[in-house]
Amino acid sequence: MKINLKQIFSIVGESKSFEGEIDSDELGHVKGHDFSTPVRLSGRIFNRAGVVYLEYTAAFQLRHSCDRCLKEFLRDYEYSFDHIVVPSINGDNDDYVVADGESIEMNEIALTDLLLQLPTKSLCKDDCKGLCMVCGCDLNESQCDCLN
Repeated sequence: MKINLKQIFSIVGESKSFEGEIDSDELGHVKGHDFSTPVRLSGRIFNRAGVVYLEYTAAFQLRHSCDRCLKEFLRDYEYSFDHIVVPSINGDNDDYVVADGESIEMNEIALTDLLLQLPTKSLCKDDCKGLCMVCGCDLNESQCDCLN
C-alpha cells in the first residue's frame, strides 16, 4: 500500500488515516513464519509542528509449532508502531522512515517492523513441559517413568 505524503509534508496540522492489509501473496515470501490471516493495518500519518509522524497497528494470526512439545497452535498478535517520516536524509539512519519521492510503501515498513517484533521462541503455553528426552512422550499429557 503506497501512501502519498506530499500534502502532509507541506501543511502543518494535516493528517491522513489509512487502513489496509498485507495479503497472503506478499506474506508467502516471509520465511520462518506461517501467517494464517492477512496482516490488517490501520493508522494515521500527521504533521505536528513540521514533523511528520506515522502511527499504526498491525493485527494478524500466526500458526506456530511449540518449541518444546511440537504441537501446532494459533496465536493472535496486535502490535503498535510509531515512526518519524522524513522526505530525505544524508547517510544511513535507522531512526527515521525515509519517504521515497514523497511517498512510503506501508507494507514494506510494516513487514520490517513485524519481523523485528515477533518472538524468537514459541510455546503453546507458558508452562509447557515439552517432550521426554528418552521416550518422546508429551509430558503435558502423560507422565513417563524414563527419568525416575
